[in-house]
Amino acid sequence: MTERLSPTRTPAFEARLKKRYAAERRFRLAGLSAILLSVAVLVFLLGSMLINGIGGFQRTVLTTPVDFTTVGLSMPPGQMDRNTAIRALESQGLPDLVRFSAENAFGEDVAKQVSNDAWRVVAERVVADPSLLSRKAEFALPVGKNLAAGFAGEGSPEMQVLAKKLAAEGSLTKAFDIGFLTRSDATDPQQVGIWAALKGSMLTMLVTLVVAFPIGVLAALYLEEYAPRNRWTDLIEVSINNLAAVPSIIFGLLGLAVFLTMFPNMRSAPLIGGLTLALMTMPVIVISGRNAITAVPPSIRDGAMALGASPIQVVFHHVLPLALPGIMTGTIIGMARALGETAPLLMIGMRAFVATPPHGFTDPATVLPVQIFLWSDEIDRGFVERTSAAIIVLLLFLLLMNGLAIYLRNRFEKRW
Repeated sequence: MTERLSPTRTPAFEARLKKRYAAERRFRLAGLSAILLSVAVLVFLLGSMLINGIGGFQRTVLTTPVDFTTVGLSMPPGQMDRNTAIRALESQGLPDLVRFSAENAFGEDVAKQVSNDAWRVVAERVVADPSLLSRKAEFALPVGKNLAAGFAGEGSPEMQVLAKKLAAEGSLTKAFDIGFLTRSDATDPQQVGIWAALKGSMLTMLVTLVVAFPIGVLAALYLEEYAPRNRWTDLIEVSINNLAAVPSIIFGLLGLAVFLTMFPNMRSAPLIGGLTLALMTMPVIVISGRNAITAVPPSIRDGAMALGASPIQVVFHHVLPLALPGIMTGTIIGMARALGETAPLLMIGMRAFVATPPHGFTDPATVLPVQIFLWSDEIDRGFVERTSAAIIVLLLFLLLMNGLAIYLRNRFEKRW
């Protein structure tokens, strides 16, 4: 007589199974919703930056005819650099000629709204093409912030009326401003540029890389290949891991207390900023370096030792070259984080108004994130578009660095 089998899926079991499947579907839906929300926030951020920032690469200009035949301007004979030629034209009265041409074309009220540095636009074109001095030509002269605000529909009603009149005549327009990438900071949003901040960022990043990379890689090699396993080594490893999570402003306070005490005359210099950011980046390089060194198979070390290589030859001829792609990837990501940091650099004084690009590592400088922070605090509405444009440049710089890290990882990565 065979025993009758009871059903394996009772109603209670079916109910529990259905409940578990429902929970699984809810979890997947929650994960998908989180991803969609993140993508939506990213698209909103990039979209708002692009919409506001596109205008930051333009500036309002007044198309003005300048007749050089009525005056006796001339380019000095012989070879000279661009700055010397511009100074020579200035000494011959080019600023007065530009002001007179604006008054003659549009009247005194409009001429007052032309930027005081508008003659430099004319001078640069004349230096590039000296034949302009023998004829009449039109130049797109930058206007002041009041007329630019009126053209944007802001500012005083008088300026808005004047801007509409000039725009209807076709004289007042917006033009792409390549000078935004080549000029330095200024008080007029029509005249600002990011070159000084961009150059300061490059010099600061160079100091950070030169200091943090060799020290971080050597520390990772020692901890993985030579350090004895005891409580002191464990304490050092835990400390490095904790340092990677310390808020960046703490490193700013450390740089303020140490480096500015040692070099009090180098406040806001790229050297001090780079040393401060190196302290912040070094733990990231050590951690990524240790992970890359650990990923090298032990058989590589055993094979090299079997062929007679010394321990230091094994490390520098075999382990380090194979781990280098991972180390470089972590280093570039750490450098990209340092490039976007603002707080530690504010603590060491890199928030000053710097109108001249730094010529060396000890010259006063600012960096791109700090420049964006300063412009975002300006009351003038003209700085809103400039701030967004500077953010776009910073994002492109960060994307470039992260793209380089991905390329290096894919290009040189070894798979076992």
